[in-house]
Amino acid sequence: MNNLQSSISEYVCQSPEETFDLGETLGESLRGGEIVLLSGSLGAGKTLFTKGVLSALDFDVDEVTSPSFTLVNLYRAKFDVYHIDFWRLENIEDVAAAVGLNEILEDETAIVIAEWSERLKETAFPNKIIRVSIEGDGDEPRKITVSDV
Repeated sequence: MNNLQSSISEYVCQSPEETFDLGETLGESLRGGEIVLLSGSLGAGKTLFTKGVLSALDFDVDEVTSPSFTLVNLYRAKFDVYHIDFWRLENIEDVAAAVGLNEILEDETAIVIAEWSERLKETAFPNKIIRVSIEGDGDEPRKITVSDV
């Protein structure tokens, strides 16, 4: 696996374990203040990738669940990690106000991981952005593109 320091890196993960491992690699590079924007279809592996990130941050991955219904899960790991899911959202502005999205995004010591981030459209982000796009579903290999913005 390549180092994630370049501006755009592409990976092919042949198994769920490799997707998890790639998440761990990203997690090891995080220093706090990053916003990780995940995109991919239902079942692509966004939450599995997130579990890998949290594993690297010394958090029990068995406690990591998709925040589809809660909208935001806070994990107290090496850093505070806000795991947000925008899948069910129609109106980002209303939900952003309800969950305190602006305050979460402005926290320079926390890490934000946002699933279904494409629903944020043209949101301006105050901290370093890492975009992770996951393509593929079912038993197919996953093509994962990681880009630093």
